[in-house]
Amino acid sequence: MSQHALLSSGCKAWRSLTCPQSELRLDLTLGCGQTFRWHETADGHWTGVMRGKVWTLTQTEDTLWYYVYSHQKNPGTENRQKQKVEEEEKLLGKRSKRMTDMKQEEVGMCTVMSEPDNKEEELLRDYFQLGVKLQEHYNNWSTKDPHFKHTANIFTGVRLLRQDPVECLFSFICSSNNHISRIQGMVDRLCQTLGTLLCKLDDVAYYDFPPLQDLTDPIVEMRLRDLGFGYRARFLQQSSQIIVNSHGLDWLQSLRSAPYLQARDALRTLPGVGLKVADCVCLMSLDKFEALPVDTHVWQIAKRDYNFAAGNSQKTLTDRVYKEIGDFFRKLWGPYAGWAQSVLFCADLKKFQKLREEVTVIKDEKSELKNKLKKRRYDEYKEEQKREKGNKHQRS
Repeated sequence: MSQHALLSSGCKAWRSLTCPQSELRLDLTLGCGQTFRWHETADGHWTGVMRGKVWTLTQTEDTLWYYVYSHQKNPGTENRQKQKVEEEEKLLGKRSKRMTDMKQEEVGMCTVMSEPDNKEEELLRDYFQLGVKLQEHYNNWSTKDPHFKHTANIFTGVRLLRQDPVECLFSFICSSNNHISRIQGMVDRLCQTLGTLLCKLDDVAYYDFPPLQDLTDPIVEMRLRDLGFGYRARFLQQSSQIIVNSHGLDWLQSLRSAPYLQARDALRTLPGVGLKVADCVCLMSLDKFEALPVDTHVWQIAKRDYNFAAGNSQKTLTDRVYKEIGDFFRKLWGPYAGWAQSVLFCADLKKFQKLREEVTVIKDEKSELKNKLKKRRYDEYKEEQKREKGNKHQRS
């Protein structure tokens, strides 16, 4: 039976790139609700689907380790996988013409692909946007914002992902009136029902996200309702149909080159896409770093931690208040405001409160130890003074 890879097993198929945890923390980045395709399959090991491949990721203090699986070819899916590869080469702006010497290590249903042209590393760098120097931005935001500085000391390495626009859009349509674990379950069921099986590890099946055209069939709505999607089923089917019939398969990808507000307005023409969902897609897949998704969670952060007064008398988040909150943080943090907001959003999630508490305990223990050392040094100093005074008395 195929198993999830473990770094401790020492398998030669593990590859790595230099990346300190101050630039990327996998647990915070993959678990904060910007993606729903990753699961922690062992302590510190995250397995998920990204760019048509199954990956296991883990990290040490200054190294990001990755293990890539590829399912064995079969005629029914080979053409789709070839198309996926071509799309990713286009996404990275490169179309390699070199012959690739493929080395495969058999692992049951899955094979580990080792490619000397470092294509997987390029995909990983693009996905995590490792060209963005996160620590420099943290330092910049910290000089402008004392509250961010306090939070940043605990929640380091929270990066924004550069996701596939189709997957990002339809995942966040599922997020309406929902929480992270339930959204993750819905996205998993969507992929299991309509996606292509990529790999099976420890009885866990990993599926690719379904292509846009496979979501357009009217029967999809009924199937998704049966899977518990509720009213979101209609939004998924109708949005895919509008994109395919009115805009074309490359439309979402083309919005990366459009100005932020133009891209957001275009997304809002789709069923089930309001301001927050549109901003999530802009920020997490369309390279609009000034996009700042606002929900009641972020509204509470603004009021509680920044004394933001607008809309205090209102019970619901209006479009006007939404815009004012976004403009407030954009003015405070600058052109990468969406990145800064993701750090505070992550820090406020209940699932990460234990980390905050652990860091606080460690700081308290250090402070207590520091005070004890100060007292001991003071006592030693006073004792030394008494000895010197006694010696002087004896000499006299």
